[in-house]
Amino acid sequence: MRSAQTVAAGRSSPWLALGVLATAQFLVVLSTSIVNVALPQIRTGLGLGSAGLSWVVNAYVLVFGALLLFGGRSGDVFGLRRVFLSGVALFAVSSLAAGLAPGAGTLIAARAVQGVGAALLAPTALALVLTRFTDARGRGAALGVWGAVSGAGGAAGVLLGGLLTGAFGWRAVFFLMVPSAVAVLVATWLLLPADRPRGGRLDVPGSVTATAGLVALTYGLSDGRWVAVAAGVLLLVGFVVLQRRAADPLLPARILRVGSVTAANVLMTLLGAVWLGLFFFLPLYQQRTLGYGPVEVGATQLPLALMITVSSWAAPRLAGRFPPRVVLATGLLLLAVGLAWLSPVPADGSFLPTLLGPSLLIGTGVGTAFVQLTALSTAGVPAADAGLAGGLVNATRQIGGAVGLAALTAISDRGGYGPAFLTTAALALLIALLSIVAISRKEPTS
Repeated sequence: MRSAQTVAAGRSSPWLALGVLATAQFLVVLSTSIVNVALPQIRTGLGLGSAGLSWVVNAYVLVFGALLLFGGRSGDVFGLRRVFLSGVALFAVSSLAAGLAPGAGTLIAARAVQGVGAALLAPTALALVLTRFTDARGRGAALGVWGAVSGAGGAAGVLLGGLLTGAFGWRAVFFLMVPSAVAVLVATWLLLPADRPRGGRLDVPGSVTATAGLVALTYGLSDGRWVAVAAGVLLLVGFVVLQRRAADPLLPARILRVGSVTAANVLMTLLGAVWLGLFFFLPLYQQRTLGYGPVEVGATQLPLALMITVSSWAAPRLAGRFPPRVVLATGLLLLAVGLAWLSPVPADGSFLPTLLGPSLLIGTGVGTAFVQLTALSTAGVPAADAGLAGGLVNATRQIGGAVGLAALTAISDRGGYGPAFLTTAALALLIALLSIVAISRKEPTS
């Protein structure tokens, strides 16, 4: 009797549910950044070049981003909890497969399947949070936690990746996620009640067209194959045409007319390129130019992780006192300054003069911008479209990251890490300027 009461209490507690769901989000972000420190070992062990190495990251990021709308819509149609559990299970199995991969092809394929699992769990996790926190104050606090966990996952992945790679080799970064995902699976099954599916149909043609278009576009940009780029653009144009004609489109126009949803998602696409570019190139610069070992890389990114966590917690509170677009623009300006400061990438640099200052500014800017754009992209969205909204904001960040990383890799191959960081600084400045123009003066904070 007491056990049943405990479970019932857990089911009724939105904060306990937030803890479980935020852990799943942490794993999703972690699975991108934790690999970055291991890339030099993977490159040596599997004989990969620069383009192949970027696909160890992009196979996950691209499939994840391309299927997020499909994952969010699946949650609305079949039930958020059911799709979330399916995604977590697939994520766990594919993480194990990646850790056991005997060659580059198997590893990249496992990473792609891992992206499918993440695409099912990430938007449904955010939607489950949104359905449990409906008042402005509670939702703002919940999104602050969500942003802190998401931001910390990026930096913590570098720390954990460094420790695990240094001690046990690159395969350990994938094995770590298996028991963590299983724990989330069990906790969700016990603590979160099943929700009622809202019905409807899935837009399979739209999903296939969008996925194929994004894969072709990213592949073309990363390998300099302009035929593939043209094919990707044509497929994405076809996706837009299909959405206008579909009875149940993957991306219905109604959600784009809510508040600042469209503007916030456009800005999140650009921020995704900055986000992924930072966590891809910074560990490589530290290891290949400064000569840091994996553990040193992880330890020196602790200030970055701390500032992301603190700024994510503070952002909703600042947005309650100042206009949200002012808070957003300020964070983006700090991010741009930090990245520009980092861009000289001196070969004789050291932690205090070269990395600490930029890390503090970048962490503050990333945490603030991520939380604000997530809040603005979901504000005013009805409960029936919660899964779709969660999928859209995750999709724009991941798609921007995948396409941006392909372009930034081409830039770094020609000019090194400095031009790549300077490009991300320019992008952050552009987002700051656009946010002042595009975000409504009266936009709510959650």
